Amino acid sequence: MDNLQDLRKNYEFSYINENQLKDNPLEQFSIWMKEAINSAELEPSAMVLSTVDAQGFPHSRMVLLKDFSESGFVFFSNYESDKAIQMKSNHAVSILFFWQHLERQVRIEGIVEKIAEIESDAYFLSRPIEHKLGTWASAQSKPIPSSTFLEEQFLYFKDKFKHDIPRPPHWGGYSIKPSRFEFWQGRPNRLHDRFVYKLNESDWTIERLAP
Repeated sequence: MDNLQDLRKNYEFSYINENQLKDNPLEQFSIWMKEAINSAELEPSAMVLSTVDAQGFPHSRMVLLKDFSESGFVFFSNYESDKAIQMKSNHAVSILFFWQHLERQVRIEGIVEKIAEIESDAYFLSRPIEHKLGTWASAQSKPIPSSTFLEEQFLYFKDKFKHDIPRPPHWGGYSIKPSRFEFWQGRPNRLHDRFVYKLNESDWTIERLAP
């Protein structure tokens, strides 16, 4: 892998016009998300969720954004998973969106909490049957003997519930209330655009950062 040092890309797709930046970062994020959805991005809603465990070690994994508003950024997970345990002991988290074709990334930091059960119920009801069964079949983050075991669990719950599949009590949604946004746009010669929004009580301040 000696050639890794020679892998370089000069970013030339776009730039950030600071005079056109929205005062509210949620509005700016909404614009970029719509552009990502309409682009060639394979998973525009995919985001890296980073948490910190009780020993201070960070952990990152991909999850899917399912909703966002002034109330927060919503995703779903098993409440008994490693990330759930970490979020229970440390509510400070970050999420990262990277849209390769647009040469953009957005970093968001905030505090996470569970959403209301009625909201989790509503989303679970909207899921495909196979996804509902997969939620029951997988004891997320726990060791399993084989993939066959997982398939057997899937068939077991398929036979048990038929088509009336309730939401597992150990599964539901989380919402991240942001306190910091950073919008990054790749530029030529590594002179990238970076703008950070910081929440000051109820107002957002905007600063340009060196790349």
